[in-house]
Amino acid sequence: MQDARDTEFAREPVTPQRLQPARHFAANYAGEHVAGTEFVIGAMFVAWGVSTADILWGLLWGNLLAVLSWGLVCAPIAVQTRLTLYAYLERIAGPATIRVYSVVNGVLFCVLAGTMITVSASAVRIPFGIAPEVGWYPGSAAFVALVLAVGAVVVWIAARGFRGVARFAEVCAPWMVLMFVVGALAMLPELAERTEGVGRIRGLEDLRRIADRWIWAGGGDGALGAWHVAAFAWICNLAMHGGLSDMSVLRFARRSSYGFLSVLGMFIGHYLAWLCAGVMGAAAAVTLATGIQALDPGAVAYQALGASGIVAVIVAGWTTANPTIYRAGLAFQSLNPRWDRTRVTVVTGAATSVIACFPFVFSRLMDFVGIMGLTLAPIGAVIVAEHWLFPRIGLTRYWSHYAGQRANVPALVAWASSLAFAAVLFAGGALHLFFLLVPTWLFATLVYVLLAARAGARPPYAAAQRHEDAEHARREREHAYLRAAHAERNGHAEGSPRTMRHRIARAVALLSLAVCAAGGVAVFAGALELATLRAWLIAPTLLHFVAAAVWMLEKEHREAARA
Repeated sequence: MQDARDTEFAREPVTPQRLQPARHFAANYAGEHVAGTEFVIGAMFVAWGVSTADILWGLLWGNLLAVLSWGLVCAPIAVQTRLTLYAYLERIAGPATIRVYSVVNGVLFCVLAGTMITVSASAVRIPFGIAPEVGWYPGSAAFVALVLAVGAVVVWIAARGFRGVARFAEVCAPWMVLMFVVGALAMLPELAERTEGVGRIRGLEDLRRIADRWIWAGGGDGALGAWHVAAFAWICNLAMHGGLSDMSVLRFARRSSYGFLSVLGMFIGHYLAWLCAGVMGAAAAVTLATGIQALDPGAVAYQALGASGIVAVIVAGWTTANPTIYRAGLAFQSLNPRWDRTRVTVVTGAATSVIACFPFVFSRLMDFVGIMGLTLAPIGAVIVAEHWLFPRIGLTRYWSHYAGQRANVPALVAWASSLAFAAVLFAGGALHLFFLLVPTWLFATLVYVLLAARAGARPPYAAAQRHEDAEHARREREHAYLRAAHAERNGHAEGSPRTMRHRIARAVALLSLAVCAAGGVAVFAGALELATLRAWLIAPTLLHFVAAAVWMLEKEHREAARA
């Protein structure tokens, strides 16, 4: 057994002592999914000409499907096995298969993390007077230097492991959510003044008229409607929930119900933040008299929030890039168990920073996340079939492992053939890219079950029962530990007393957020000028970060003393 004090459990089940409380996952989901890329996606819906009704209903159903995928599929498997995706896939499909998958998965996550770093750099460029980068290649050496500097910070945080990533998100998440709301509130009066018959917002009908005129005006080519929006909202994080990459995070959860905490990311980040980003993007384009496609996230946020907008985009990019590089590092580490996770993460982050120097990674973001999710989803289908379906239809879980195979050929064939099937459907115009998930998943499941049954999954294996018994005993020990720990926490509910520093930091952090919110409401109500808000909002912003960091550290010290 690996030493639990200095490992991220790359190949072993997470021990009960290292399981984390719900607040870490709440902060991680809220932080990761309220990201700089939300500026890109929110603005892209505007550019596509999606209508107001389509965006509201489509995001509702799509984000609900995503939450259910995390809570009903990914989290239960992660909690039952306590393994990373890579360790569990190796048990199912063998070391040769995991090498192929890890390279593909790691590269895709590097590109995704590179997008977040590029977005952060789009904000850092503003104080230095560097022109926006919206092409395929970087236009200046100064922008490249900024990207590499931003990437260095992201890599440093990601190298600290899950706990370091969660701590960073816990400090940043509440403020980031608020910035999207404040930015939208502050920019709506700009659009109201330009809307005939409105002038000043007095109710929902005025908001609807503004939205239909300037934001989600419809009138696109008619190809994208509510179902397209719903499908995109579902598949944009498909690699994490349907592809099971978030097993790497959720294996630390005390209970599988923590997977439903993804609702914070989906309905705050991928619903509220996308709507707010659409408002800010449309208003910035109107104010600057330019097309929304010509604006990068930094320009949009700066127009709405001033210096705080720059900070918002930087931090929002970091909070998503951190866990994404963490996942990529785990993928590459699975290629060789002897490699140190921290060093692998640093090398992975360095490569990701180079990718981030090319702005196309965020300008083609929506197509990329669709392709990424579709590429990894068939492996998720294989794992789900083997984990849940096999025992119910009389097939043996981990049969390839018991047979001593280095590669699970049915799994590889199911993966490759399902992607070919999806390519045929897409090339033939039968389905839009966003709608390919369900037929691809079902095709991969059917092919894998049929081929595995013929290849050796049907006969019983002597080692199978021993493994199931050992897993059952491990889970019983874990449950006993958690019950005892819960009883001890209840018996010492008070724990160590809150220090004065803890109380002051908590009060200052919350007060800072309240001041930021009040500023946005004041601009929306016409009691404060937008220029004034942009000038002073940075003060409570910086105050919140300092106070929230102290508050979080004091809380951790208190919990450690209680334990």
